Amino acid sequence: MVRRVRDEHARYTRPSKHGSRPRTKQRPEHADAVTGMVVGVDRGRYTLVIDDGGPDEREILAMKARELSRTRTVVGDRVDVVGDTTGDEGTLARIVRLTDRTSVLRRTADDTDPYERIVVANADQLVVVTALAQPEPRTGMIDRCVVAAYDAGMDVLLCLTKADLASPDRLRDLYTPLGVEVVVTRRDSPDAVETVREHLLGRTSVLVGHSGVGKSTLINALVPDADRATGVVNDVTGRGRHTSTSAVALRLPVPAGTTGRVHDGWVIDTPGVRSFGLAHVEVDHLLAAFEDLDQVAAQCPRGCTHLADAPDCALDEWAADAPDDGTRATRAARLASFRRLLAARTATV
Repeated sequence: MVRRVRDEHARYTRPSKHGSRPRTKQRPEHADAVTGMVVGVDRGRYTLVIDDGGPDEREILAMKARELSRTRTVVGDRVDVVGDTTGDEGTLARIVRLTDRTSVLRRTADDTDPYERIVVANADQLVVVTALAQPEPRTGMIDRCVVAAYDAGMDVLLCLTKADLASPDRLRDLYTPLGVEVVVTRRDSPDAVETVREHLLGRTSVLVGHSGVGKSTLINALVPDADRATGVVNDVTGRGRHTSTSAVALRLPVPAGTTGRVHDGWVIDTPGVRSFGLAHVEVDHLLAAFEDLDQVAAQCPRGCTHLADAPDCALDEWAADAPDDGTRATRAARLASFRRLLAARTATV
């Protein structure tokens, strides 16, 4: 019998515990992927709508691929999915790509928190829903929402509810100089919701507001099948109870009598908020949202804060030197409103 002697110079390849397939950084192209919009998120499962509202539109359930495990995916995101995209009960697709976002609405817990929370993606309009009474309006909160929207490159619509209880004039005068559109609703006017609908048609709008301001009631009127829970305002604290627990995107039906379409835009409901931190917002980003002020501010001294106590701020001269034919008052109001937004970045709400 021949005895086998081990060659100490021989190299042996250990079998991999992960299998014999070589590792590679190349990922599949997923050329057969379909694109959908995230309309709901629940414990690691994503509800998507596939297609654009045509007869083949369907809802599917999906989870993220491993390579996207650290990628934040939120309502409004458009994603590519593979696998079973039929939407049949019990099926689960896989999200393999996140497409480029057109906008990102962010907030922080407070003005010192470095962690940004993405509220929604790809919305083009922020609707700030505020009651004129019960609960009382908080202009500091409205200011912060406006700042966050302008920082994200979004338009702002201020929706004032419960106008049967108080006048909207003061808030309208505060925000129209900032280019904010204002729409007013009344509980005793069922047609008021149609005025709001006109501002939402063909757009992706995210609704934000304190609990108890009538946000869920408004959404139920705009989208009759939404069935969003509504709450009441506490008589002692003057605050509402949180009824929406997570963001959800809903198709906005077209007005009655319209043919050829079953929807015309999206409304995204968000949970009621008590704070809107702006630690992520830079002054230059906010200033860029006001083209006329941005051009004038280029003449300011280096390091100018543009606030009311800033020395030699060019914005003061711009407002004071305007013709006294109404232009001066208009510029002064716009500058005061802009400075109020600047102050809102660090003020307590």
